[in-house]
Amino acid sequence: MFREMRRKKQELPMEEVKEILYEGTSGVLALSGDDGYPYAVPLSYVYDGGKIYFHCAKAGHKLDAIKRDEKASFCVIGQDQVVPEEYTTYFRSVIVFGKIQIIEDETKKRQAIEKLAVKYTPEDTATGRKEEIDREWKPLCMLEMEICHMTGKESIELSMNKKR
Repeated sequence: MFREMRRKKQELPMEEVKEILYEGTSGVLALSGDDGYPYAVPLSYVYDGGKIYFHCAKAGHKLDAIKRDEKASFCVIGQDQVVPEEYTTYFRSVIVFGKIQIIEDETKKRQAIEKLAVKYTPEDTATGRKEEIDREWKPLCMLEMEICHMTGKESIELSMNKKR
């Protein structure tokens, strides 16, 4: 169903793919937008080892697209080092394919936003995070991406350096 990576020598092992997802702070979510146009939007996220969670408002282009078609891809760039003298970049990136749904269950929604809050405000207390979540709860929508397939890739220069 999903294509095999063309440049297999540059494929990252799954442990490194997951590491990029755990450590990343933002990525680009791609959906099927209005009138057949792709819709790609940068988002903060949290990966819990099995699923990816996003927060958003309860209305807008993103939700309209998800309601039409749950299929999506999400890209995270783990490294992007421009090397002008070589006319290239040393990159590491991950692409995830999956299905997104709006979390309707209040308990699951709370668990998802808490994961996000811990990732982005690790120094805050549980009480502080709870107060902030409670303050923003009413307009909050949480999305869950079920992962169907994911791959990671790095520049040939980085993969060659590993072999040395």
